Amino acid sequence: MTDTRTDRPLGLGSFSAEIDPPLDTVRLVDTTMLYAPRSGGVRRYLSSKRAWLAANRPAVRHTLVVPGARDSYDGNGRVSIYAAPLPFGAGYRWPVVKAAWMERLIRQRPDIIEAGDPYTPGLAALRAGDALGVPVVGFCHTDLGKLAALHIGEWAEKPVQKRWAAVYRQFDQAVAPSRFIAGRLIEAGVHNAIGLPLGVDTELFHPSRADRDALRRRLGLAPDEKLLVFAGRPAREKRLDVLVGAVERLGVPYKLLFVGAGGGAPISDRALSLDYVRDPAELAGILASCDAFVHANDNEPFGLIVLEAMACGLPVVGVAAGGVAESVDGAVGELAVRSEPGAFAEAIEALFARDLAAVGAAARRRAMERHGWDAVFRQLCFIYGGLTGRSAFGGLSHLRNH
Repeated sequence: MTDTRTDRPLGLGSFSAEIDPPLDTVRLVDTTMLYAPRSGGVRRYLSSKRAWLAANRPAVRHTLVVPGARDSYDGNGRVSIYAAPLPFGAGYRWPVVKAAWMERLIRQRPDIIEAGDPYTPGLAALRAGDALGVPVVGFCHTDLGKLAALHIGEWAEKPVQKRWAAVYRQFDQAVAPSRFIAGRLIEAGVHNAIGLPLGVDTELFHPSRADRDALRRRLGLAPDEKLLVFAGRPAREKRLDVLVGAVERLGVPYKLLFVGAGGGAPISDRALSLDYVRDPAELAGILASCDAFVHANDNEPFGLIVLEAMACGLPVVGVAAGGVAESVDGAVGELAVRSEPGAFAEAIEALFARDLAAVGAAARRRAMERHGWDAVFRQLCFIYGGLTGRSAFGGLSHLRNH
């Protein structure tokens, strides 16, 4: 990485490594604070988009503007702006200076911006869009009202939701990863919100990566133990306590593996924990080597990791609420009636009473047939083309007037 840290405020002349593209290139900038060394779905979405654009839309120059430990440019389209680390934030950083963020966005001279949060980057994106006269898309990865209710108290949900909606109403197009979140936005007055389910790399996340015996040896498990897996941060909204409570009710021969929770996982003699797995191929191998994927968050915006598990041939036990319920049904797993240990244990037992291999094969088929990244990014480019009038996106529908 080319380190260009300075001790003065960012100026339009800084970051000389950012070479101007050819004149016929269209510039797309993604910006979000939800991007960290150990982040999951949002980072995977952005890296997958970047790879797809390079292969399928060569006239689109894609740049990421994200928080980092220093001001830098990596020479490959990622601009980092210094932001202080969040305490207990699992590597996430909180940008504070909106003006500096706006300046960096303007320096990229984008034709369109996609903001992946309603925080400082999202607000700076709106200001930059106004300054440049370019459209700004708001991709909603988080239901702030529900998070506020969980972490602060139910009294906080409505005022936070009101502020959340006020930001997303300003975007030229609001996009959500599920009908669940799109519906929440529409209910809050964001009437241009649409649901666009995310995708999965079905070649990377593949049943052939399984090595059940090796994983069980690594974990010290007997071959006949039933191994459930959850991968993700040990955040409160993930409801890891429900998963542990369910597996403790079930007892022998069920075991629960947390991937990415590290020392933040609940302690139980029925649970095991691995640290964050940076290599997605290694993660795919772990997932494919387990018996079923479990996910207890009843307010999950989408749950990209659920699709990745399905692509690996795993049946899924989720909750009949939130975004996960849009991907999972009785054909590919089981849905607990509510997110509590007893109901979840019943759903797990119901799954293991079925032909697990057949359900896992159905999960793999659904991931392949409904959730390829190609369809997702073609639709997204259609939106970009409609807003910008630029045919390079392959989705030209009308010119935007400013």
